[in-house]
Amino acid sequence: MDAAYIDRLGPADEIRHGRLPDPLPGPADVLVEVTATAVNHVDTFVRSGAWRTPLSFPFVIGRDLVGTVAATGERVSGFAPGDRVWSLSMGYAGRPGAAAERVAVPADHLHHLPSGADPVDAVALAHPAATAHAALFRCGRLRAGETVAVVGAGGNVGGAAVALAVDAGARVVAVASAHDADYCAKLGADAVVDRAAPDVHRRLARLCPDGVDVYVDAAGRNEVDHALGVLARRGRIVLLAGMRTRAVIPVGDLYLLDRTVTGFAISQASTGELARAVADLGPLIADGRLRPREVEVLPLEAAAEAHRAVETGRARGRRFVLRVGAGAGRT
Repeated sequence: MDAAYIDRLGPADEIRHGRLPDPLPGPADVLVEVTATAVNHVDTFVRSGAWRTPLSFPFVIGRDLVGTVAATGERVSGFAPGDRVWSLSMGYAGRPGAAAERVAVPADHLHHLPSGADPVDAVALAHPAATAHAALFRCGRLRAGETVAVVGAGGNVGGAAVALAVDAGARVVAVASAHDADYCAKLGADAVVDRAAPDVHRRLARLCPDGVDVYVDAAGRNEVDHALGVLARRGRIVLLAGMRTRAVIPVGDLYLLDRTVTGFAISQASTGELARAVADLGPLIADGRLRPREVEVLPLEAAAEAHRAVETGRARGRRFVLRVGAGAGRT
């Protein structure tokens, strides 16, 4: 089968494109004919070794996929050949990746793709939208009527967080670059604060006189000391980017008002948590309420090029989707 893979950890130049043996599905696996896979920041972390996770070589890269069921193991129920499916949890924790013509996916890591969902949109949104969903609802415990601040709202995770919070009935204040203000407003943000402003948190405080209930930092700025000052009583801060930042936490501001700071990575989500996220996200993607901002579809052999673009920041909010099989949608 055609695949993008590595023989050892290292830079994007280590990615190879060529033929590998077909996977051998187990009794609890589903063999999927892959249509497309996406390129995420975490894929570059796994490939480079920045984030250590069990893998074996040659290692097929990639986490997310959309495709069609080709066959099912004897212990699998709920899937049949021809079903359109998606997965967002391959390529780590001992599972081979998604960037291949055929992938053996454990049945509990596979989900039906809702009717009407565009496969390119679905695979482009899988990782960032699931991350935003878990940040808001599992870690942030968001409830309708609460106030949410999203830092980095112009990005993929941040934009999904704005859209999901609005859909859940929250009041959303976006913190984003000035050139992203219109985009955030179209997502439903009630107000947008310029992240480059020197008084960004004072502006947030003025816009949220009763405090922020859930503060999601998708940009990796992690200015916890300032963020605590705008939180409501029992407000929650969720941090999900910026591996090398070092936050300052005023402990008094944290515990006197029952506030919390939670770190979160989608790679730590359980299969049940991922299934709940997918169940909520699917209908939003199918009816167009949740869409990727910008997608570039490339052939599978351009995997190294896409990894380099993500690592160097040239993506700038763009999602890269690698076309694997026929029917990957737009170009």
